[in-house]
Amino acid sequence: MAKRKMSKKDKRFITIWLSISFICICGIILYYLFFNGDKSIVLQNKKELKIVDEGSNKRPIAVMIDNNTGYNTQAGLQDSYINYEILVEGGYTRIMALFKDKDVDLIGPVRSARHYFLDYSLESDAIYAHYGWSTYAENDIQTLGVDNINGLTALDAYWRDNNIKAPHNVFTNIDTLYKYASKLKYSKKTSDWKLLDYSTDTINLSDIQIDEGESSAIEANQINLKYSNNQLTSYQYDADNEYYLRSMDGKAHLDKTTQQQLHYKNILIQTVENYSLDSSGRQDLKTAGSGEGYYITNGYALPIVWEKSERTSKTSYKYLNGDSVKINDGNTFIQIIPTTTTPEFKGAI
Repeated sequence: MAKRKMSKKDKRFITIWLSISFICICGIILYYLFFNGDKSIVLQNKKELKIVDEGSNKRPIAVMIDNNTGYNTQAGLQDSYINYEILVEGGYTRIMALFKDKDVDLIGPVRSARHYFLDYSLESDAIYAHYGWSTYAENDIQTLGVDNINGLTALDAYWRDNNIKAPHNVFTNIDTLYKYASKLKYSKKTSDWKLLDYSTDTINLSDIQIDEGESSAIEANQINLKYSNNQLTSYQYDADNEYYLRSMDGKAHLDKTTQQQLHYKNILIQTVENYSLDSSGRQDLKTAGSGEGYYITNGYALPIVWEKSERTSKTSYKYLNGDSVKINDGNTFIQIIPTTTTPEFKGAI
């Protein structure tokens, strides 16, 4: 029996049927991808931050770090995602390091609390770790209800390195601090940790115009910050690695464990008014309010203004045209300097 030859009408029907089937299949696939499926398939090409896990609500821990013990005795400062350096009594500075999403084995030397550091710990909703406190800090910790881990009472949270002279020999690590936080029934989760607006795309300040015309960026390959006659902090830009190498009093600031020079992608400078509180020279800072500063990254600096409405609120950073400052993906050192200090920038060196 001879086979019937397919007519043009039959061919047209099959073509239409196949087209409709193809469209339906594509529609089902798109529905599951965008509305009902595993969104990780759709988002697989989205860039993720390297410095912190934005999808993690793990609560940061802020640790007070001794900063007048030499140039190679601090541990953990390379693994913290934000550091603050602020003036204390005697013209010296102390550092507060914030840790999140990293298991850091050694942190220290841990020192006592100063009350104005609380203002910067609270803006990231961090658990505050310290060994001892000033009277002002003790009062404010209680008044503000700060979740803190004090080495004077939390004996299991810290240990001493007997090869180093006390009181500069107290150390801890992240695992120990989180375990002790659980013991004190502190929450280890927060949705309020984020302070800086990070960008996964590279930010070059020389490309940003805050006024009409040429860029206002300042070449900043060398940065000098004189806190006092006892404390000079400086940075030198390493163009090959695209980060800043940190020094103190003209000597490389080294990590205790690796003996490598500490380095940072971003530097934020804030000028904040300070004054002495007592005969011991203990300081107070007007952390709430507004002031001037700079954002520094990739060899350039741009003027900024900072604003903090109250002690517990987050600091905002904006360019002079009012645009919010976006921060390059990487670790950041926030230098809180006196209003009497003028940062020194140098270009090619």
